[in-house]
Amino acid sequence: MFLAKVEGAVVATKKEASMSGRKLLLLRPQLVDDKDPTKFRPGVNTIVAVDTLGAGIGEMVMFCQGSSARLAGGMKDAPVDAVIIGIVDTVDVLGKMIYSAKT
Repeated sequence: MFLAKVEGAVVATKKEASMSGRKLLLLRPQLVDDKDPTKFRPGVNTIVAVDTLGAGIGEMVMFCQGSSARLAGGMKDAPVDAVIIGIVDTVDVLGKMIYSAKT
């Protein structure tokens, strides 16, 4: 599992039939900063993930990739590589809260 910020949405009107009706979001992975573990630093890549929970732009989410993504509910027969599996409330590192959805 990985953490990411939702940066946008992806719309594809033509796609594999099993993907019909699925919401796609653009994610930027978030990494705990090596130099200051009380902060996140954004990853350099972006990922398109299927949203099964109703996440929104700006939210922090948990996602999984690869064969684990296909274990999410309703994904068994879909050609997916990344699925949002949680909307994050808080993240604590070394006893300090470094993310809160409420702020």
